[in-house]
Amino acid sequence: MTAFRSEAVRVLVPASSANVGPGFDSAGLALAVYDELIAMVTDDEGVLVEVAGEGADEVPRDEQHLVVAAMRTAFAAMGQQPTGFVLRCRNAIPHGRGLGSSAAAIIGGMVLARAMVAEESGIAMSDEELLSLATTMESHPDNLSAALHGGFTIAWLDDAGSPGCVRMNAHPDLRAVLAVPTETLPTLDARRVLPASVSYADAVHNVSRSALLVHAMTRQPDLLWEAMSDRLHQPARSDAYPEASALVASLRAAGVPAAISGAGPSVIAVTDRAEDFGRMHDTVASLSGAAQKDASRWRVHDLAISEVGARECPIDSP
Repeated sequence: MTAFRSEAVRVLVPASSANVGPGFDSAGLALAVYDELIAMVTDDEGVLVEVAGEGADEVPRDEQHLVVAAMRTAFAAMGQQPTGFVLRCRNAIPHGRGLGSSAAAIIGGMVLARAMVAEESGIAMSDEELLSLATTMESHPDNLSAALHGGFTIAWLDDAGSPGCVRMNAHPDLRAVLAVPTETLPTLDARRVLPASVSYADAVHNVSRSALLVHAMTRQPDLLWEAMSDRLHQPARSDAYPEASALVASLRAAGVPAAISGAGPSVIAVTDRAEDFGRMHDTVASLSGAAQKDASRWRVHDLAISEVGARECPIDSP
C-alpha cells in the first residue's frame, strides 16, 4: 500500500505578526493574508517548484526552497520520503518585512507533507510534534505557533528547548492595521543588534505589559495602547528601521496602539477603532512628505485576525 495520496493536496497558511509589542519571541497574532501551497507526489525523482506572487523572483526553485526543505524534514520525521513531487506556491505574504513569511513556509510545508501521507498508512504527526519539528528550522516559536494555530498565541521554549504554546481567540472587534514598506530587513540582521542584557526596570516594564497584553487582546481592547508598550527590542532596533520607528512613535503619540511587526520593518496597530485605519494613512503620508513617490514606499492594509491556522483546503475552494 502506498503511503502517499495520489491526488494533489492544497494548504493555506496565514501571515503572522510576532512580538506584538512587549511579547518578544513569545506573542504571535495570525493575520488574514494567506500563502497557498499545492503539491502532488510523482514517480519522477526530485522536485519541480513553481512560485507566483510575493518573492517569486528571489526564491530558489529546487531543494533549497524553504517549503521544500520543510516538507522533506516532515517526510523524514514520518519515515516516508517520496521519490519526487511537484509544488506550486502562490505567495501573498510579503518577504523580509516582519510578517512571518518564513514561518508560513515552514509550517505550511510541514502541514502539506502531513496531509500528503495517506490516512490508511497509519502514519500520523500531531500538531505538538509538528511545532517541535518546526523549531528545528526556526528557533523562536512565536510566528510558528500563530501560523499553525491561528488566533492570538503565546509560545515558549522549555529548559530543554522544546516548544509549547497556548492559543486564544482575539477579541472579536479587533483588526490589524498594517503599514508595509517596500524595504526589507532580514530577521538575522534585526536580531544582531539586540543587547546581551537589559535593565531591571525595562524587564519589569515588559513583564507587566506582556501580562496586560493577554487581557487586552482577549477581553479589553481599550488597554491595548498601554499593553503594546515595549522597552526591550524596539528601542534597540530603532537605527535598523528609522522610518518605521518614527511611524510607531507618531502613531502612539496620537493614541494608536502601534508597534513594529515582528523583526520589522512593517508597523502594526491592533485596534477596535475603525478610525485608526485613517490615522495610519494620514501618518504615513505626513512622515513621507508631499512627494507621491515617497508616500508610495508604504502600503497600508486593514486586515482581520485569522482565527484559523495552516489547514488543508479543497483544490476548488476560494
